[in-house]
Amino acid sequence: MNKNDLLREEIIRRSGVNPKKCMKCGKCSGTCPAYDEMEFHPHQFASMIDSGDIQPLIDSESVYKCLSCFACVERCPRGVEPAKLIEAVRLSVIREKGNNRMTPNDIPEKVDEETPQQLLVSAFRKYTK
Repeated sequence: MNKNDLLREEIIRRSGVNPKKCMKCGKCSGTCPAYDEMEFHPHQFASMIDSGDIQPLIDSESVYKCLSCFACVERCPRGVEPAKLIEAVRLSVIREKGNNRMTPNDIPEKVDEETPQQLLVSAFRKYTK
């Protein structure tokens, strides 16, 4: 097994998602609030992971544009859960490069009194794995 195949298997294992179930209908992407910000959209993540074309995803800023809102998960008629795939790719990037996009020390300057606590918890979950 080559490195790309091992990475594909690791992403599938980590996410718990079967990308083969994706029928590429695009409903997940049509629901995504970050659609315009992403180079690759939720249904493309599923398709590219299924085909083993993972390096473009790793190199893309799209892994950081996903809001982890799970709208795509709710909309998928086949239960593919693309947000979990995106999260697994992001985690792979973080582990491979050995650093996060954000540290806990970066957070205070980005919040104010109207920042919801859920956003802070989500940010820590997203950026400190």
